Amino acid sequence: MGDDSGMSGRAGTGGVVAALVGAALAGTAIAAPVPALPHGARTHWVVEQPCELVTYLTFDPAGVDRQLPRTLRFITVGELAAAGLPWATDYLAEHPAHGLWGISFLEIVRSGTFTIDGRAPGWPENGAAALWCARVAPKDAATQLGPGRPLLVLEFWIPDRRYAAFMRARGHYATYGDVRLWSSGASWRGSVNVEGLSVLADATPTGPITGGSESAGSQAFFPPRSSAVKRVVRVAFAGHRVQECGGDSTWRIRGTHPLAGGVLLPPTTFQFGYQLVGGAFEW
Repeated sequence: MGDDSGMSGRAGTGGVVAALVGAALAGTAIAAPVPALPHGARTHWVVEQPCELVTYLTFDPAGVDRQLPRTLRFITVGELAAAGLPWATDYLAEHPAHGLWGISFLEIVRSGTFTIDGRAPGWPENGAAALWCARVAPKDAATQLGPGRPLLVLEFWIPDRRYAAFMRARGHYATYGDVRLWSSGASWRGSVNVEGLSVLADATPTGPITGGSESAGSQAFFPPRSSAVKRVVRVAFAGHRVQECGGDSTWRIRGTHPLAGGVLLPPTTFQFGYQLVGGAFEW
């Protein structure tokens, strides 16, 4: 849902700024129109007035191999280094055994509007969603995956069991997880608690704001192979604003879940202010 453009360039650009948000988000003007989705959507997804913490991380694909659809492959650190991306080259110099590791992002996001076919979750206090996605490409280079940057949804947690089931029934992969995001002074804090995993993020937006009224993009979210969901969710967004967080930002990721074995790629970013529309499509 956040801007993942940093995953193809510098590892540290990515997610959604702190005391600047609040009521000001509702009045943010968006000059660039949201790109049109292709015809044939089976659902209508709307996200407005979002704010999110995002971090990038590499991961061992062996831990999530059963989630990878047979027609897709993970984009690896090694191939990005071979393509000349400086951050990937630097990373492999420090982690030479990670050439076949994948690239992913983790975001914790809450929004003023989050509806699928007009229905919203029942959010608890500070309730949010969390999304762990990996960069993928078709295994056969000749295969066309359709519009939008392709991403594999490894996890999509939301703190409403009935709504998670509703999402899956509509073709949007999701499972239950206790996810929260809240502001504390100039900082933002987020948490994820599910079986086998505990995440606690603490970050303070400090850098200049990039993106904004001229930014727009699209993404395609493919479901994990182990799920019963068989549709791909395509989204388009505009007005994306990004602010890097200070060097004292922290992510504590612990547990037996594969996510806990990843290597963080700083800096954390705070992303906000965009509008998103999406829908589930036959794949």
